[in-house]
Amino acid sequence: MFRLITGIRGPSGFGSASTAEQVTAGIDASNLTAIVTGGASGIGYETARVLALRKAHVVIAARNVEAANEAKQKILKENETARIDVLKLDLCSMKSIKAFADDFNALDLPLNILINNAGIMFCPYQLSQDGIEIQFATNHLGHFYLTNLLLEKMKHTAKSTGIEGRIVNLSSIAHLYTYSQGIRFDGINDEDSYSDKKAYGQSKLANILHANELSRRLQEEGVNITVNSVHPGLIMTNLMRHSALLMRVLKVFTYILWKNVPQGAATTCYVALHPKLKGVTGKYFVDCNEFAPSKLARNEVLAKRLWDFSYKLINKCQSN
Repeated sequence: MFRLITGIRGPSGFGSASTAEQVTAGIDASNLTAIVTGGASGIGYETARVLALRKAHVVIAARNVEAANEAKQKILKENETARIDVLKLDLCSMKSIKAFADDFNALDLPLNILINNAGIMFCPYQLSQDGIEIQFATNHLGHFYLTNLLLEKMKHTAKSTGIEGRIVNLSSIAHLYTYSQGIRFDGINDEDSYSDKKAYGQSKLANILHANELSRRLQEEGVNITVNSVHPGLIMTNLMRHSALLMRVLKVFTYILWKNVPQGAATTCYVALHPKLKGVTGKYFVDCNEFAPSKLARNEVLAKRLWDFSYKLINKCQSN
């Protein structure tokens, strides 16, 4: 907390006041291709912009293709040599996720970096197109399925190029505030006991558990891909549209804890690009420094159960 308030740098050499450009200064990513989900706005846009600035080939995956193309043009206006593609992706639709993976593979590009950034927050109760509680479906299950579909491409890229692949899941400190059992396996769609805040926390806990379990599995296989999760910080973006008034009131009293968008994208960009993190996997980062998540987030049994549960949900959705 002291580091967050003061901006004092941690062991990595960076802290809460560091920006995405600062943490990637001097890094040449010209031989890398990255996918950024939700890259049309907010910290996703800043992440895409800075990766492109460091010469990576960036694919913006977004539900709103028009907004994504506007983001692309904005990046190109600043950086004429940027390599940016836009593909449609709706994370609350299994059909859309599969179509995105097919469209990406059709580009015949390598894939070095996958940044699972997109998300929704504090939504009123509703179901996804596939009949799953919307925050769990979008924030976790959609990214779980997307990662699974792209994993063979990432493995092939890492093996053929010898370059370490990196997967980054955007979680949140909100993973601390979830349902008592962590993940409500037997009540994922229970409307009567639904809490928009706890459902969000549940989905963010799932992001960490997913990263940890995938990291474990890839290590067992001896695959040259790391998987980590990050908390970007408190940033006022469109993600908070369902609770904008509450967040603005809260910000008045906690203004010293909030970051701007360039600061909010810093940890993502650090974990995705920085050479110091070569071989570092299965970790959780806050303010560009490794941090211990909750006890539930470190529970290996819970992570394995979530993995199996997620596969079953996907299979159920596809059979409907």
